This record gives sequence, C-alpha cells and structure tokens, in this order.
Amino acid sequence: MSDILISAIELAELLASGAPLRVLDVRWRLDRPDGRPEYLAGHIPGAVYVDLDSELAEHGTPRDGRHPLPALDRLETAARGWGLRTGDTVVVYDDLKSLSAARAWWLLTDAGVSDVRILDGSLRAWTASGRTLEHGLVDPPRGDITLTPGRLPRLTIDQAAALGQDGVLLDVRAEERYRGDAEPVDPRAGHIPGAINVPTTVNVGPDGRFLDPEELRARFARAGARPDAPVGVYCGSGVTASHAFVALTLAGYAPQLYPGSWSQWSNHPDRPVAVGSHPGAGAPLVKENQS
Repeated sequence: MSDILISAIELAELLASGAPLRVLDVRWRLDRPDGRPEYLAGHIPGAVYVDLDSELAEHGTPRDGRHPLPALDRLETAARGWGLRTGDTVVVYDDLKSLSAARAWWLLTDAGVSDVRILDGSLRAWTASGRTLEHGLVDPPRGDITLTPGRLPRLTIDQAAALGQDGVLLDVRAEERYRGDAEPVDPRAGHIPGAINVPTTVNVGPDGRFLDPEELRARFARAGARPDAPVGVYCGSGVTASHAFVALTLAGYAPQLYPGSWSQWSNHPDRPVAVGSHPGAGAPLVKENQS
C-alpha cells in the first residue's frame, strides 16, 4: 500500500516473518475513552495497549486544550514501555476508522520513528480477513527507543488564526459542531473564523478504509486546498485532526496540524468565534457562554 497504511494481509505477513515489529492497540473514543476492557477481550496477537488520554496527551490547563501534545520525555517513557526499539516497524490500529490510531501515527512520525503504519480498515479489517484475536494483557520487555520531535509541521493558536484569514484552515468536526448548533464538550460553540468544514469521518469508506488518494484530493480541492499552498487542520481536541492530517498527506498535500484545536481556541475568550455554515472570516467576537 502506501508508506503510511498497511493492510491486514501485509500485517499478518510481517508478524509471520519475525521482522522487528511492534503492534499498538490505540482504542479510544470520546464517549468511552478507556479502551482497555475491549483490548483485554480481544486484540491482534502481540499488540500492546496504548492509553491515549494518559500516554498520547498532556494534561494542562483548559487554555491548553483537552489533549495537548505530550512532553517528549513522557512520550519516550511511554514508547519504551510499549517495547519500542530503534529500527522497529510500528503498526497502530483502533476499532473506529483509525481516528485515534492516527494520533499515535502522528506523534511517533513527528518524533522520528522511521516506519509507522496505520492498519487500514482498523481492527475490523483484521477480523474480516478471518484472522484470530488474542486475549489478555501483553507486557513486552522494555524498549530503548530515543525520540526526537519536530518532524511534522504544526500550528500555534496565532498561526491557526492567521491561516483562517489568509490561507486554508480545515475544521474536521461534525457539521453541527462547526455550525455551532451543538457543543457537547467545549465552552463555546462555533468555529475559527475563516475555517472550512470538511468532516474527517467521510475520508474513509463504509469499510473503514481511507478513500483512494484521487478521491481525497478532489474532496480537499473542493474545499479550496491546493498542493502548493499551506493547509491547516483542526478538530475538537487535536485527536481526529491527526486523521485528517493523514488523509491530506495521502492526497498529496503538506498539511499543518493545530494540536490545540477547538478545545484550546474556545477556552480563550478573547478569540473570535464564527457560527453557521459560512466560514465566517472576520466574524465579530462572540462572548463566552457562561451557562
């Protein structure tokens, strides 16, 4: 496949080959953040569980957002706990369209791990291919990997604001959250002025696999993205924005991730908020909702 995705067949071949390989189970979702019970009930043989909330995110003040990028030393300690060693191929997966697995892909790729793949089609692709699951906890020998972050482009809150006015900034949340019709988590509803809504959940097909690069390219082009111009991406807390980052990369773009995303922006009352279906460039300040 690509140098980002791996199929269930390819993963099975890698496991059988005995090549240096670490498989990471990154099950997480907003309504059920602890995926450990599902992992223990059945996972790809040899897979190590990764806790997104505690290992793939920092925990600061609300003004930092809900899932800030983890500090390097914490990420490196976690990665060694997963058994990662220099030279390993790493395969990440979840059970929900790769939405959380993409966060692990982004962090490890950014940190200099040279070969990180996402299992295309998630856990369903593995089971649909007739392959079995393993039960219980996998506790690997401690790894020795050294991480060096900064390989992938990211945006600060000020840079995201500027890109919304002078470039292409994609908001990949559900349409109702973008419009400001509903906001179940963060303190204010709406979107960053100038941002264009392209929900990342439709970057995959019914089988959970990413769409073909040509389809993805056409979709992002309709939103105004150009391969020769910067394109930023954000979501609610920076997790599913990583999924859109992957889709944009597969489509041939050079995306930039705004890790703080809406959860950070909405916790800064001085930042303007746009509502409705229009991108809302230059929208007036909407005061923080205190209810």
